[in-house]
Amino acid sequence: MNVVETAIPGVLIVEPDVFDDGRGSFMETFQAVRYAAIGVVAPFVQDNFSRSLQGVLRGLHFQSPKLQGKLVTVLSGRVLDVAVDIRVGSPTFGQHRWNDPALDIHWGCDAPKLSARDADGRTLAELEAWLPRYLPA
Repeated sequence: MNVVETAIPGVLIVEPDVFDDGRGSFMETFQAVRYAAIGVVAPFVQDNFSRSLQGVLRGLHFQSPKLQGKLVTVLSGRVLDVAVDIRVGSPTFGQHRWNDPALDIHWGCDAPKLSARDADGRTLAELEAWLPRYLPA
């Protein structure tokens, strides 16, 4: 597997090895020992599947106070998956609400399809009191 570090510590792009043969293809999307070897020890407690039409924006999600790891797998097509560091005090705080001017994320579509909940989401500044605090290692 190929691992790409991002500007936000702890956020990785993991490109799994894909094995093709006459029957089709196979890839491991998660394997605990291999992920631990690259520093990913977050327990994955939930597995979801969604299918989105072009232009759909599913929103930025976080869990507080109990953080959880996220593993995003794209089966077909393309996805723009955005990670934002919301740990107050972190050197990368605020780096990459769907249209929050403080985040200035360019989504690549003029009229995204949003759920009512995501369209009415709060800005980063409005959420700051509930966000986790950065604890340097």
